[in-house]
Amino acid sequence: MAAVGAGLVERRHLRSLARDEDLLALSAPLGGRPLSITSADGTRLHAQVFGPDDGRSLVLAHGWTEQLSFWGPVIRELEPRGLRMIAYDLRGHGRSAQAAGHDYSLARFGEDLEAVLARAVEGGGRAIVAGHSLGGMSIAAWAEQHDVPRRISAAALVNTGFGDLAAGNLVFGELARWLDHPRLSRALLGSRTRIPPLSSPLSQAAIRYVAFGPEATAGQIAFYERMLVECSADTRAAIGVAMSEMDLWHAVARLTVPALVVTGTEDRLTPPAQSRRIARELPHLSELVELPQTGHMSPLERPREVAAALLALADSVPATRPHA
Repeated sequence: MAAVGAGLVERRHLRSLARDEDLLALSAPLGGRPLSITSADGTRLHAQVFGPDDGRSLVLAHGWTEQLSFWGPVIRELEPRGLRMIAYDLRGHGRSAQAAGHDYSLARFGEDLEAVLARAVEGGGRAIVAGHSLGGMSIAAWAEQHDVPRRISAAALVNTGFGDLAAGNLVFGELARWLDHPRLSRALLGSRTRIPPLSSPLSQAAIRYVAFGPEATAGQIAFYERMLVECSADTRAAIGVAMSEMDLWHAVARLTVPALVVTGTEDRLTPPAQSRRIARELPHLSELVELPQTGHMSPLERPREVAAALLALADSVPATRPHA
């Protein structure tokens, strides 16, 4: 009887999601123009371009286990503002290829960003770059090795951190202090735990607790859940191991352009303390935005606020366009 009851609950949950207005809206095609990019190690990256070709360029890098459509709500908010937005699938995610040589080191994610900048902003122009979570880490890894002010005019670091991710997160409460042991941190972030292929009330509750704030809708959670399911366990684990060993705090000093920092007050994965430290150490902090009742997924949970902060950042720096 218990199994029958559980099956009925699951079917009702799936029927509800099939009619969920938020999920339907989030799942609608974005309609960008495809752009194929090859990174330095030969890994093929899929990107899409939105907005006018002569607009100011904004490069959008998503996070771990996400896809470029994660930025969809923000892209829709910004499309009427004349920006030329380039969103790309990180290696091993979405329509990008798996990493050549299974290399998911943070340095490679930095080189991927360099390839995107070189391909998408040709002719000497500079872009604004925005990264969520792993995307923000990619920006720091890129800054470590490249001439920042020559390539970009500003940066936005959204719900991200640059070290001690396992020990610093709030998912495990008091137990997190034990996770500063390298082996435990590696085991946690590098887990190959199977993700159930279908959404359920239990999986939604778990994802809400770990990654979202209390006001997130079922449709928003289910939209991300699909991306999580589609990310292969091997890719997820390899990146998790790389993040468990990450220490990019020294790279913050190299981000010498105006920089925006965005966090959610309820972010358990990269808590506000991480963002506040980034803000303190940035050479040129533009603004620190702390979004109330918001978890790790600010671009999904608060797209209007994130878009407004990105637009304010763009308006604060001189316009630079590629030379003809």
